[in-house]
Amino acid sequence: MSYDIVWEFRLAAGRASAFEQAYGPEGAWVRLFRHAPGFIETRLLRDTDEPTRYLTMDRWESRDAYDDFTRRFAAEYRTLDAQLEGLARSETRLGAFDTMP
Repeated sequence: MSYDIVWEFRLAAGRASAFEQAYGPEGAWVRLFRHAPGFIETRLLRDTDEPTRYLTMDRWESRDAYDDFTRRFAAEYRTLDAQLEGLARSETRLGAFDTMP
């Protein structure tokens, strides 16, 4: 079982390439997450009907692993979030989900 955080992003015009680089599986967020024990992967999905809409799925071994990351790396998280401000015109956390066996 894993713990997944799902976000929806609606991009600003002309920002797809920069967004995909920052939020993709080798992007800045993943590089930060990899410092934390329990991080598994990030998946980036683009809506085929609405190409400026993306979802990210950040997979962790457990909620405890994710919570530990948020405590230990809070300052780095805020810094990166500020650096990437403006790539998306909206960002919505859709929820946190347990993967069922």
